[in-house]
Amino acid sequence: MKFLTRWAVMTGACLLAASAVAQPMTVADVKYEETASVSGSTLQLNGAGVRYKAVFKVYTAGLYLEKKAGTPTDVMAQKGPKRMSITMLRDIDSTELGKLFSRGMEDNMDRAAFSKLIPGVLRMSQIFSDHKKLVAGDQFQIDWIPGTGTIITVKGKPQGEPFKEPEFFNALLGIWLGNAPADWKLKDALLGKTAQSPS
Repeated sequence: MKFLTRWAVMTGACLLAASAVAQPMTVADVKYEETASVSGSTLQLNGAGVRYKAVFKVYTAGLYLEKKAGTPTDVMAQKGPKRMSITMLRDIDSTELGKLFSRGMEDNMDRAAFSKLIPGVLRMSQIFSDHKKLVAGDQFQIDWIPGTGTIITVKGKPQGEPFKEPEFFNALLGIWLGNAPADWKLKDALLGKTAQSPS
């Protein structure tokens, strides 16, 4: 009987641990699955949250990694595939979004490092400009694939050639995880530190 009780306790503990590792999450009515497949690798949802501008919800973002990470350093140190998945919550001029991303990269890097990435930053801005407008419900992904580079996918379609430099993806992540993030609450949510309200 003791064995059965111990077995039941261990089984329950294992189930609780498994459920704590990766759960689907819904933020602002956008569902983020507990896993995502990127370049043949299964990634876990590390965290997800909402980007606010004043009181307005702009988009949701979810970060997928090979293993859980609680600090920006741990995220950047992982060598495998990574994904940032973003779903718009309101209509926005795509050119403006591209400018905001460029500024976010610049705000979280030293000038010399940023200057080396300017060709990629300009190409990224052009990708968003080409789409004119993103409306509520539109999705895009930013994937890091080792040996390939950073792939930006907008509304299900990859946009041009990959950005080869590993520094480019980390610079993009700096928009959300850097020392001057776009939204501090979103940074904490992506790192799994807080659960933003699903409403």
